[in-house]
Amino acid sequence: MSATFTPCGPSSGESCAVTTTGVPRIRSVSVFAPGDLIDGRYRIVERIARGGMATVFEAEDTRLDRHVALKVMHPALAADETYVTRFGREARASARLSHPNIVAVHDQGEDDGRLFLVMELVRGRTLRQVLDEDGALSPRATLDIAAPLADALAAAHAAGLIHRDIKPENVIIREDGVVKVTDFGLARAVTSETATSATDTLLGTVSYLSPEQVEQGRADARSDIYAAGLVIFEMLTGTKAFTGDNPMYVAYQHVHGGVPAPSTRVDGVPAALDSLVEITTSRDPMERPVDGNALAHLIRSTRTRLSSEELDDRPRTAAETRAYTQDHTQVIARRMDEDVERGPGDTPVAPLVVRQSGAVVPPEDLPQKLPTARRRRGRGLLVALLATLLLAGGAAAGWYFLYGPGSPTVVPTLADLSYDEAVTELEAAELTPARQDVYDETIPVDHVVSVQPLPGQELSRGSEVTVRVSQGPERYAVPTLVDTPAEGAAAALEENRLTLGEQSEAFSETVPAGTIIAISPEAGEQLKRGDPVDIVVSKGREPIAVPSVAGRTVEEATAAIEGQELTAAVADARYHDSVPEGHVIAQDPAEGTLFRGDTVTITPSLGPELVTVPNVVGKQIQEATRTLEALGLKVEVERIAGGFFGSVRYQSEAPDSQVRKGSTITLSIV
Repeated sequence: MSATFTPCGPSSGESCAVTTTGVPRIRSVSVFAPGDLIDGRYRIVERIARGGMATVFEAEDTRLDRHVALKVMHPALAADETYVTRFGREARASARLSHPNIVAVHDQGEDDGRLFLVMELVRGRTLRQVLDEDGALSPRATLDIAAPLADALAAAHAAGLIHRDIKPENVIIREDGVVKVTDFGLARAVTSETATSATDTLLGTVSYLSPEQVEQGRADARSDIYAAGLVIFEMLTGTKAFTGDNPMYVAYQHVHGGVPAPSTRVDGVPAALDSLVEITTSRDPMERPVDGNALAHLIRSTRTRLSSEELDDRPRTAAETRAYTQDHTQVIARRMDEDVERGPGDTPVAPLVVRQSGAVVPPEDLPQKLPTARRRRGRGLLVALLATLLLAGGAAAGWYFLYGPGSPTVVPTLADLSYDEAVTELEAAELTPARQDVYDETIPVDHVVSVQPLPGQELSRGSEVTVRVSQGPERYAVPTLVDTPAEGAAAALEENRLTLGEQSEAFSETVPAGTIIAISPEAGEQLKRGDPVDIVVSKGREPIAVPSVAGRTVEEATAAIEGQELTAAVADARYHDSVPEGHVIAQDPAEGTLFRGDTVTITPSLGPELVTVPNVVGKQIQEATRTLEALGLKVEVERIAGGFFGSVRYQSEAPDSQVRKGSTITLSIV
């Protein structure tokens, strides 16, 4: 699908519904945003275009992993049974058609009251865009587009369907040059009623409506031929055949005006193309080709009547047109009974040779020299000899172009064939295959994707036909990136036609900082071109805060340290006056950070250091003091009755009792 819709208006040539009063209907817009999921399967990517009945989105088919065109009916129209019926008809009609020049329909459904149609996504330009950007086309380009357009109509007409809305907006030229016809939104079965509805709404773009559609509201295959003829006219001239200030005036011209010859708009358009337009746009349907197949035959027959110069000429000015006419116009015949001398610039009479397909062999393809006779006396003998030689030459030329090496061949239809089968078909048509491998999301491996020139085109025998053969979906393996520097990831992915996705960081005990430690998807997985690969980059070892455990029991301190995934080591216990026995006096390190598995050393307390108090009663004060102080005790002296004798009579702590080192012992002396 492509952007085939334009704003609604009487001069835009768009596909909106037009009332008999020429007033466009007001449109409603289907509201979707990128990322919305339709029917649990189709994820909206972006809006492509908007038309009179629907809005077209590019969407991703999440089930089959492909991009499609999603056509969603406007909510305001979904309540109208007439439009709903027409939308359903479009799905059923289009699904019946399978042809390389027709946009395929994949699916149809309803999501929360919104009707949708899933179609092939065609990337390229519409013929309208081509004409707007490039102007009038050369005869060769015109016929290159008109022939596959006719082939698409032939397939539809053979299936009992008419398009009803042929116009440049509905003809897409794909990026590889393949022509696609889209939007069978107004298609109806040929056997069903095709009059206008009770609302007096005239369906179809008014610039391309046939006279019978305007007058009677009825259409058949010949109505499509009329529209195709107008498209051919527009390609040759760069302008529409009929224009006007309102749709009804344009419709009036279809019925009463008659389509002008393209050469009246652009000087130098060959007469054969004037004739092609005249036949296809006749106001009388009986005078037009009966269907798309007959139109295709007429187009290809017309092509054979044009020289290479005529096919490629696209005069732009009056001066160029006059030069073109003077260079290409010659006297090509005389009465056979005239006894005249031919000058060097005269062209001899050539026999008319018609191929089996009905195409006329162009004069430039005939032999340059025909057998001639020496002039003899007697006009009757000369005439007889000339007639005999011309007949003989005609017979020889007829054999050469009908059955001999000069006869053309037709590119066969190779869709759905394997390459080997395609080669067999081409060789049977005396054409030379040239293989070109391409990626394709849907065509099986080693089967034909497309051919160039397109099927149905006439070629000289032995001509080369490019056969594009599927290699299957385009996929690239994710490279091995783990344990490589992160700075080289983007380049490595680009070499594999992939892109760098999200980058995150994580600590690693084994991988140095700046090195990739994980990727998603994993190495070796097959991805589409341009798909992202996410990486996780190492931040190095994770620093761990050292817990403070001073004052806790040894068991509590050990649990806290090991809970941080550090290792606890216990040093020799020491006496401590204030820290109870079994509690932590100190730790090393006391603060900061370590790495996982590093050691924190704790020192437990033995509690206060105790001393056994000796018996110093009866000893002299000096000796008693020395004894107690040697044990780390302090001594206070209390004198009784003057203490003249200096002998210890009492001590404050009983002998053999336990006291803390540094405690004070009071001695009483007499």
